[in-house]
Amino acid sequence: MLTAVKNQLRVCALSVKYNIMREMLNKVTFVTNVLFMMLNNATFIVQWVILLRLRDDVGGYTMREVMLLWGLAASSFGLSQILFARVFALPELIINGKLDSYLVQPKNVLLSVMTSATNTSAIGDLLYGLLLICVFCFSVERLLLFLLFTVTGAGLVTAFALLMGSLSFWFVRSELFASHMINSVITFDTYPDGIFKGAARILLYNVIPVGMMIYHPVHVMIEFDAAKLLAVLGYLVVLSALAVFVFYRGLRRYSSSSLMAARM
Repeated sequence: MLTAVKNQLRVCALSVKYNIMREMLNKVTFVTNVLFMMLNNATFIVQWVILLRLRDDVGGYTMREVMLLWGLAASSFGLSQILFARVFALPELIINGKLDSYLVQPKNVLLSVMTSATNTSAIGDLLYGLLLICVFCFSVERLLLFLLFTVTGAGLVTAFALLMGSLSFWFVRSELFASHMINSVITFDTYPDGIFKGAARILLYNVIPVGMMIYHPVHVMIEFDAAKLLAVLGYLVVLSALAVFVFYRGLRRYSSSSLMAARM
């Protein structure tokens, strides 16, 4: 059993490596995409710099906290896109019957889907996040926590994308809903949680995983709190388990490209 798991993970690691190497064949395009992604992120930071020159904080966040927020959001999403970009296209695979090709491969279906593509421009997101923490809020302890929360954040956004995408097994036209839900994570995770009150705050901590993906980790990096760290890890385990469960339950309903098309 353990050997089989190791073999599956090794195959997936090789798949990710192959995807990245394939994207790097055109080095000029690769470097340009990475640099433009970093520049795109930088434009938003300029807005925050201007805003925080006019007032001391926004939602209780000073410049240091905002840089942690943006850095972690960029790195988490970047790592997820580098390793598991295909998860974000799961509704298309299901609806158009493209999942068929993964079912005949001698690999775990879910791992095969997750590692079948990469978005190398997201390397710019990952590097940008690391750059922000090194420039604005560097300490060895904070850097180690940042790396840990980049992994947990990538896991959470991937699990959430898998969960939302798996709804297409039941609801053929749910791809727009899944897209909006994932985009909501990207939108909200770059704003201080102090500006959200009431129902919005409940939504971000219980429905959309922004609270556990970004806000709790930022609080832990500012002032270490073991309870919040454990809450993040626990939430990651629960959300991942739920996403995997829903995917495999939905997979039982999947027939083929022709039958899925007929349902439309």
